[in-house]
Amino acid sequence: MAVPYRRTSKTRKRLRRTHFKLESVTLVKCSHCGAMIQPHTVCQECGYYNGKQVLKVKTKKKN
Repeated sequence: MAVPYRRTSKTRKRLRRTHFKLESVTLVKCSHCGAMIQPHTVCQECGYYNGKQVLKVKTKKKN
């Protein structure tokens, strides 16, 4: 197995890892019901996408 000739410095190691991070999920408001959803996806609350209903969502019964 190959062994590095020189030790990798702390700076070089940290510069390489600067892009290795978690990114937060982008959320937007649904134009129909106002729920927070990911862009370019069907709203799970009301079933609308791009101003049109594409899914029929069952409503929960309140007791």
